[in-house]
Amino acid sequence: MKKILNYLFEHKTFSREAAKEILTSISKGMYNDSELAAFMTVFLMRSITIDELLGFRDALLELCIPVNLNGYNVLDIVGTGGDAKNTFNISTLSCFVVAGAGAKVAKHGNYGVSSVSGASNLMELVGYKFKNDDSKLKAELEAAGICFLHAPLFHPALKNVAGIRRQLGIRTFFNMLGPLVNPAFAQHQLIGVYSLEMARVYNYLFQQTDKQFVIVHSLDGYDEISLTADTKVITNKGEQDWTPEHLGKRKVHPEDIYGGNTPEEAAKIFMKILKGEGTWAQNSVVFANAAMGLYSLGTYNTYEDCFAAAVESLESGNAYKSFQNLIALQ
Repeated sequence: MKKILNYLFEHKTFSREAAKEILTSISKGMYNDSELAAFMTVFLMRSITIDELLGFRDALLELCIPVNLNGYNVLDIVGTGGDAKNTFNISTLSCFVVAGAGAKVAKHGNYGVSSVSGASNLMELVGYKFKNDDSKLKAELEAAGICFLHAPLFHPALKNVAGIRRQLGIRTFFNMLGPLVNPAFAQHQLIGVYSLEMARVYNYLFQQTDKQFVIVHSLDGYDEISLTADTKVITNKGEQDWTPEHLGKRKVHPEDIYGGNTPEEAAKIFMKILKGEGTWAQNSVVFANAAMGLYSLGTYNTYEDCFAAAVESLESGNAYKSFQNLIALQ
């Protein structure tokens, strides 16, 4: 690692092959915590290159425990995290709304690093048991329309750096990797990113694949559709800026989508919204993100149709029923 760090300190970048080799070594536990913390910190001081990100992704996918979901056409809704906004668990709620609308969701997530409650914190608190058993995950998908993939169970490298990431408590390049390495190899993805620069990088990467994708970035810094400002929306077909009024019928304030001070508070907010007891602003943000997820699937002709389906899913109780069916299998 000393050689690697000295190379980085000279402002040099790695080739895709070299980056893959380094992350493979990290997965094998070849470096100590101090070395890994120093390595991760370097990429906070300069932008990661596309070759480096590709190499890191290659290593994670090569080493991952893949999930076989029996040919289901699944969607993943995931944010990079790291926007330091501490919203409620919008992506996870949107997944249940999408499942309640009849689609299949394989949600990839992890514990929060720079936020109070990541998707894994939340799912654990509401009674979900993490697993990497294909048959059980397929049973969840069939009964509830959704299964949850806790990243460290599928990616050895993520498990090895989990403690260091928590101690650092700040965004690292591992945040960027999460949306790229769903072990179910979801063919449809809604990805929220914390910066326009990352939106461009993801667009470049996903254009090289056959995935149907939508990348969103709220122009005031959120890694999801926040409705607090216009949202940059990038798809396979191009990009445009969408207003809060177009996406969610209204603009909301940052305090409207606050996620609480503890994981327990975040879980209470999650359950309240899922049961149909959320505020107008909370519901609007969930509807907008769920609608964009449905939009990425191409099931409906227009975004407006997707939005209507999201409203129906939550207000009819179907989203909550999807949750109940999932937890009943634990």
